[in-house]
Amino acid sequence: MNGRLKASGGAVGGGLLVAGTTSDAGKSVVTAGICRWLARQGVRVAPFKAQNMSLNSFVTREGAEIGRAQAMQAAAARVEPTALMNPVLLKPGSDRSSQVVLLGKPVGELSARGYHEGRQEQLLGTVTDCLQELRRTHDAVICEGAGSPAEINLRRTDIVNMGLARAARIPVMVVGDIDRGGVFASFFGTTALLSKEDQALVAGYLVNKFRGDVTLLEPGLEMLRGLTGRQTLGVLPFSHGLGIDEEDGLRVSLRGAVRESVVAPPHGAQVLRVAVAAVPLMSNFTDVDALAAEPGVVVRFVDRAEELADADLVVLPGTRGTVRALQWLRERGLADAVARRAAEGRPVLGICGGFQMLGERIEDDVESKAGAVDGLGLLPVRVRFAAEKTLARPVGEALGEPVTGYEIHHGVAEVTGGDEEFLDGCRTGSVWGTHWHGSLESDGFRRAFLRRVAADAGRAFVPAPGTSFATLREEQLDRLGDLIEEHADTGALLRLIEEGVPEGLPFVPPGAP
Repeated sequence: MNGRLKASGGAVGGGLLVAGTTSDAGKSVVTAGICRWLARQGVRVAPFKAQNMSLNSFVTREGAEIGRAQAMQAAAARVEPTALMNPVLLKPGSDRSSQVVLLGKPVGELSARGYHEGRQEQLLGTVTDCLQELRRTHDAVICEGAGSPAEINLRRTDIVNMGLARAARIPVMVVGDIDRGGVFASFFGTTALLSKEDQALVAGYLVNKFRGDVTLLEPGLEMLRGLTGRQTLGVLPFSHGLGIDEEDGLRVSLRGAVRESVVAPPHGAQVLRVAVAAVPLMSNFTDVDALAAEPGVVVRFVDRAEELADADLVVLPGTRGTVRALQWLRERGLADAVARRAAEGRPVLGICGGFQMLGERIEDDVESKAGAVDGLGLLPVRVRFAAEKTLARPVGEALGEPVTGYEIHHGVAEVTGGDEEFLDGCRTGSVWGTHWHGSLESDGFRRAFLRRVAADAGRAFVPAPGTSFATLREEQLDRLGDLIEEHADTGALLRLIEEGVPEGLPFVPPGAP
């Protein structure tokens, strides 16, 4: 690698923007894969996403809230996540408005129109300052775009795709999901809808999720190069079971498995069945990934009361709309089904918003502005929503095991009783509640909790003794790095990162209208 990649002495490190022909084209996993590949080469690399819209978030050590995808990418880069890596996070509260989180702290609610017509342009300076700081302190910064760079209705105020690339003068690689079909048209159309100035930064393409013989694809790639003057920098094969943190939504059906990975056989005589209520505005559904990683634990997302009947554990997950989710549970009969489970001594776990719903009363003049609302009444807890958001990285102990987690909530819980304290929440009978996200990633605690669940459910399930969630996550990140190393033109990628935008990239008509 040449000297430009070294950021010591105040020099600016290299950069690359990973854009996509569509949402869910694979930008997050490709960015993570490039980060892991570079980290294994000894490159000091950092991820960056200027603006992220996601209900899956994480709390950094300094108490800043960022997208979980960027936290995962930081793990791939083997660096500590910071607010610089995701300066703008939008957390939807409805179809038309989102909470705006700036540099890790909430700064208010805005409608989509209000954001795109005013606030977004004002944030470009903040975004480029964060990127500049990361480039100053790292050899390379791999940026992730959002949606598609060819969203011409939003180009004027764009700060995450071509707007960022133009401001920072970094090359762009466009990723396309060939499994959806139409990838050649998507690559060509994306390029042809950009202005001449934006096209000058689009340096190449990457095909994602290809199945079959790659030689059959090569004639099309050559024609694409002839039409656009740009090479395809790799063809990544379709790969099952990557299981990395999702960004904008569930990749799977509500009635499917949590991930595409093969369910391991149980360590004991029976499996343990977990049903997760797919509540509206569900947040941090990655909390149950650690359960799904356990051999013999089968996790499903459900939205009907009858689907709780055979579950050994029901999980009420986090949500950006606690009162709305509570109403949804009641309308679908799920609230009554959960109450019957509790009366029968069958296990229920509420996490964050799910914990709040299990309480006696909710006073919300902040999130839903619904005022006082009755909860499910299954835990001796009263919740009051505060204007200030709690962002924390707690450490504690439960069931005789050390536990770490993170908190992201406006609701303040007053616990007035219960059979025992549980991670700053409580347990009553077989009903458990906590504000802590990520607690199930603590291996010893997860196994102890599952043993309690199995006993209450009357299942001959035994947790496997050696499952390490952190090790499994590292293996998944290494697999992403392998995909880049084995199936991408790493020499061409390095040249883009080190040397910047190639000269003489041709214009593809008609360009932006």
